[in-house]
Amino acid sequence: MKCDFCDSKASVFLTQLVDGQMKKVSLCETCAKERGVTDPTGFSLADLLLGGITGELGGLTGGQVPASSSVGGNKTCPACGFTLEDLRRVRRFGCAECYTMFREEISPMLRGMHKGASHVGKVPEGLMALQFKHQRLQDLRSRLEHAVASENYEEAAGIRDEIHTLALP
Repeated sequence: MKCDFCDSKASVFLTQLVDGQMKKVSLCETCAKERGVTDPTGFSLADLLLGGITGELGGLTGGQVPASSSVGGNKTCPACGFTLEDLRRVRRFGCAECYTMFREEISPMLRGMHKGASHVGKVPEGLMALQFKHQRLQDLRSRLEHAVASENYEEAAGIRDEIHTLALP
């Protein structure tokens, strides 16, 4: 297989899934070293593609890499001194405050990489049902107290029975 940049024999192969489609890049040793593939701190597949063969592969990132010429290009994180150019070069933030500082610049990137710009998380199986049951028991106990306080004993007995039924394993 040939290198996508210089037609030499490829020995480095990079693969990324984007929107369910597999995108591949083939590089020879020389091109891999030139583009920082062997340097774990400097390599970014998106930078590699945007810098050379984006058109051929359809662009893995949709061109949404922050540029220093964009709005806020001179921003600096007050906590660590990290700049937007540092983010572009290193592809990592300097500290947790950087996420807030560069929110405008990274939001389009996050939307392109993930299903949204905020993490929703997952709930372990069975936890939602347990949480619903716990909430329902709290509501019933509150209604029971109110029924007893208002001396509505028939309603209180019905609520008590429902609590016993719900509380059983």
